[in-house]
Amino acid sequence: MIMKKTIMLLCLALPVLINLHVFGQTATLPSPFGPHPWTADVRVIGEDGNPIAGADVSIGYDLLAPSGQRGKGISWDEIKGLTDTNGTFNASHTDTSLGLGINVNKSNYYTTHIGCQFYFDEKKWHPTFTLMLKKIGKPVAMYAKSVNLGVPVFNRPVGFDLEAGDWVAPNGKGATTDFLFTVTNSTIVVSFPNAGDGIQGLTRDWNLGVSGLLSSHEVPTDGYQSQYEQTHMPDPNRIYYFRVRTVLDSQGNILSTHYGKIYGDFMQFRYYLNPTPNDRNVEFDPKQNLLGGLKSFEQVTAP
Repeated sequence: MIMKKTIMLLCLALPVLINLHVFGQTATLPSPFGPHPWTADVRVIGEDGNPIAGADVSIGYDLLAPSGQRGKGISWDEIKGLTDTNGTFNASHTDTSLGLGINVNKSNYYTTHIGCQFYFDEKKWHPTFTLMLKKIGKPVAMYAKSVNLGVPVFNRPVGFDLEAGDWVAPNGKGATTDFLFTVTNSTIVVSFPNAGDGIQGLTRDWNLGVSGLLSSHEVPTDGYQSQYEQTHMPDPNRIYYFRVRTVLDSQGNILSTHYGKIYGDFMQFRYYLNPTPNDRNVEFDPKQNLLGGLKSFEQVTAP
């Protein structure tokens, strides 16, 4: 449904013919909105890179209204099938489509989707896709909240408590500082109160599709930075991993820590905190949010 809406919004009711002036003469070109053949080759793999057979593939395409009926808008149709033993599914059609929306799902896996647009370019009429399905593993209860933070104090660190979902007192009801946010006119600095705490970004391969589980199942054990400075415009597609409440031994080894993840960018994001010390699992069960009393716009439904 997401890809369907995306593609339909891209399609506009436009003229049927295009006039080209050549040396003072007018020639009529074939309409770029007329029927054209397209193909789509989809290969589905697992996280190990091996093909997945028997996955349900739906390739949706939009259809412009016939000439003279553009005001009636755009209809939608789809071609469905299963991947073969090589994890592949192929579809073809001839129509007025301006783009495709591909959804792949299988029992015990998170759904993956991707879209493409033809842009009236014949070279784009035969796309190929390699999409990854992630298994549903062991979703766990977590502290999860969608926030749009207005900073109470500028130009100095302000603490935020992930378990309370609020700023640390006296700026809120929080008791334990997990993140420190320092906001100026040009930067947002994220830092931490404990040695061993930290944050790191995840680089995703969008060509593999958008999975229902955006992150990995577990966060890394290392690679965390004690400070992160954001100078770019907020990017809702970013993902971060973090660890907080870290306790080290005399040798600097981690005795206890809490891991989590962030979808989005600062200061508008969704966060997920695993309550179990040293557990790197960040696959959230939306039915087990440990933060109660959330308003509708604060609730988190994605794993």
